[in-house]
Amino acid sequence: MRRVAFPRAELGPGGRRVVLAGRREILVIDDRGTLRALFNRCPHRQAPLTAGPLRKSRLPAPVGGIEYDRERQVLLCPWHRYEFDLESGRCPADPQKLRVATYEVRVEGDEIAVYV
Repeated sequence: MRRVAFPRAELGPGGRRVVLAGRREILVIDDRGTLRALFNRCPHRQAPLTAGPLRKSRLPAPVGGIEYDRERQVLLCPWHRYEFDLESGRCPADPQKLRVATYEVRVEGDEIAVYV
């Protein structure tokens, strides 16, 4: 397993940072104090996910209704609005086909380390 690290001070609350592991771009997000790391490309058309907004995950709802999960967030693809769960990397609309890789990330002293 490869370790990629950067100073903790470079990622503030709600911040984002892209790190490189070889040619692989990994997006690190501070999600309300919980660190998340995902592959930085949408599997649909390879859009950079770092440009996508975060929002609350939708819950199953009756036709015409929209309900949101208070705890879980998704990252939206900036081009076509595909959603990716920050924890699993799966797209709620088609979790078997559309997903991005997720990586272990943790604070180690004054650094944030991503394990690829």
